[in-house]
Amino acid sequence: MPDWLIATLLGFLEGLTEFIPVSSTGHLLIAEHLLGLDEQSFFRSDLFNVVVQCGAVLAVVPLFSDRIRMLTQWRDPESRLLLGKITVAFLITAAGGLVLNKLGFELPKKIAPVAWALIIGGVAFIVLEKWLAHRSREAVVTWPATVAVAIGQLVAAIFPGASRSGSTIVFGLLCGTNRVSATEFSFLVGIPTMLAAGALKTVKALRQAPGEVPPDWTMLALATVIAAVVSFAAVKWLLRFVQSHTFVGFGIYRIAFGVLLLGLAWAGK
Repeated sequence: MPDWLIATLLGFLEGLTEFIPVSSTGHLLIAEHLLGLDEQSFFRSDLFNVVVQCGAVLAVVPLFSDRIRMLTQWRDPESRLLLGKITVAFLITAAGGLVLNKLGFELPKKIAPVAWALIIGGVAFIVLEKWLAHRSREAVVTWPATVAVAIGQLVAAIFPGASRSGSTIVFGLLCGTNRVSATEFSFLVGIPTMLAAGALKTVKALRQAPGEVPPDWTMLALATVIAAVVSFAAVKWLLRFVQSHTFVGFGIYRIAFGVLLLGLAWAGK
């Protein structure tokens, strides 16, 4: 299969799944296996995965232009509070990420861990929605919810398949935030988090040691642009969806997909 088609497929998949709580990292890993990509392939590198995620994250900016513009209004107490919460969540995530990087942590390349993370996350969504059915939720992201969202991002970083958006939304809901506010805050925190991760990976790639296979910047750019376009449509849909629907459907999908992946792993595929 030509590289441009692989980049197109992976970019489309990333854009479709980055903000929908079904794990973009997990879906990319599975696609890489199904496409038969070698572990040394650039399309399976951390640089490719993180930078393409940045393309999907950039799609959030125009959709949240009012919120982002609000953050520049320094004299408004509400704006300063929201900016402070986003900053705290980002700093906690960044500190945890640096620790993982120092420890030499790398994402698992096997299907089974992704499958189990999908299943556990799916069960969590269904159980949580049942538990929340008759409880009132606040349209405010509290400080405990802020810290919980940061922890959710670290959980997703450690366990591919957990889903960054899924983990952060679940943790936000557990802390009393309603579905819409938890989703919006998850997206807003994701902007600096993923862009910083992408910048770090890019700098590392530019400093690569002589003799290493250089990144394919053209294919990376193609996949990133496609991810941004597709993600824009996916996020716009999801923001409308959460206003009148629960996450039970996503939970069922995650469990079904996870079981299918376990079957593939046990079959040795």
